[in-house]
Amino acid sequence: MSTALGLLALLFWSTTIAFSRSLAEQLGSLTVGAIIFTSGGILGFLAEIIRKRRFPSPWRLPANYLFGCGGLFVLYMVTLYLAVGLAVDRRQAVEVGIINYLWPGLTLLFSIPILGKRARAALIPGAAIALAGIVLATTQGVENPWGVFKENLLTNGLPYFFALIAAFSWALYSNLVRRWGGDEDENAAPLFLIISGAVLFVLSLFVHQGAAWTQPLRGALELVYMAIFPTFLAYTFWDVAMRKGRIILIVSVSYLTPLVSTVISSIYLKVPLGLRLWAACALVIAGAAVCKISVVEEGESGRMKDKG
Repeated sequence: MSTALGLLALLFWSTTIAFSRSLAEQLGSLTVGAIIFTSGGILGFLAEIIRKRRFPSPWRLPANYLFGCGGLFVLYMVTLYLAVGLAVDRRQAVEVGIINYLWPGLTLLFSIPILGKRARAALIPGAAIALAGIVLATTQGVENPWGVFKENLLTNGLPYFFALIAAFSWALYSNLVRRWGGDEDENAAPLFLIISGAVLFVLSLFVHQGAAWTQPLRGALELVYMAIFPTFLAYTFWDVAMRKGRIILIVSVSYLTPLVSTVISSIYLKVPLGLRLWAACALVIAGAAVCKISVVEEGESGRMKDKG
């Protein structure tokens, strides 16, 4: 069940780009993130109250989980939205997304020292194949993407720096939440979401985002969807999955997220697909399969011998 929740989280996250891009053009990415995360966190607390018939007590969680994992969670949200907000155009925002999607491979790599997994030699080429598919899928329609990437790196490199921090922080979070909170029943994801929303709200006061609220009804519906599915449900599901699910299987399947996201975004935003997408599909699936068989799952019982 925990593994299935993780796969559902990936599916919900695949819809994020299509909706958040539309919202960011109207409200700005930082403002959108603040609203979505705060709303999702409040929904999470309400769900916990209904489920347990008492107010949640995330502060009872181990300090290393609460502050360590919580800090990484907030760092991921803030740096990712800063990266998207500071991107000079949509093309650079796509490149930022490519760097962010390094997190599945990094999660597998970090699971070796943090969770004691054993890796076969095929892990590195498997991650490289999947990353090649991600790059191909997210740069479709761009001529000479490497040349454009280098030019943007020299003229506006800060978004890439923030995206790289986001990728590392989420990979660390996904492993440490398993190590430090695997047996805990309390759910701290709503608290982490609210703190992330508060930080993004403060940042939005200082960053000019150049957006205009032009489609209030559509925007309101998109906000409701984003707050419930890719935020409240997805991050809650992911927290449970990383603590109690089959982490290697889930993270391996996560390589499909950018591809599914590209397809959904193309349909929702009416962007035509090309042959490069299908080549990317083959690369991503092949890379995910290689990574899945390259990291050995030992003792996947949900209990870590070393609780840190």
